[in-house]
Amino acid sequence: MIDILFVEDEEKMAQIVSDVLRAKDFNVRYCKDGQQAWEAFFLAKPDIVVTDVMMPRMDGFTLASKIREVDSAIPLIFLTARTAEEDVLKGFDMGGNDYLRKPFSIDELIARINSLNRMRNKYNPNERIIIGKYELNPIKHMLRCGDECITLSFRESELLKRLYERRNTVIHRKEILFEFWHGNQFSGRSLDVFVSRLRKHLKDDPNINIINVRNVGYKMVIT
Repeated sequence: MIDILFVEDEEKMAQIVSDVLRAKDFNVRYCKDGQQAWEAFFLAKPDIVVTDVMMPRMDGFTLASKIREVDSAIPLIFLTARTAEEDVLKGFDMGGNDYLRKPFSIDELIARINSLNRMRNKYNPNERIIIGKYELNPIKHMLRCGDECITLSFRESELLKRLYERRNTVIHRKEILFEFWHGNQFSGRSLDVFVSRLRKHLKDDPNINIINVRNVGYKMVIT
């Protein structure tokens, strides 16, 4: 059974969502704001955090950032009415794994909770991936090169891992968007931003290239 820390300041909506999740055999710990959730996080020891963004006392972005300081692996989903691309990218930078725009389908929320939980459970905690001069820890989302260590967002870490696993092969944009952004159209620009960030992270090894195959997708090449 999956334990969920659910954070939402709209109490009527929170009650409905909590009731449905419990009916689907999830354990739900409900908090009405980020501060309450931060205090409950250590007691609840949840498997996943689902949080609103705009809340009193402590917003969802701040909550996510604080959680990431003590737990780099727990899945975190944002629920937000803020649809501007910069807001979504900020959420990923703060450590979010996924997002849902309000209003949302509870069935879709459940599907994403289950997907992130499966993804977390399949990881080998001792896994290290050598990418040229770099070492990627996909659990802690850490990229190391010599003495330098870079903290990646969950999505950066997952995208880098996938590009490396399929190196020398073009991965179609639609495939990446479907897997990492659930096919949302606006995320095409977000994908380009994430690839640009990965290139900067990997700049110290000139033998690693992430190639944009125009109108098709991306390919990692290591020479």
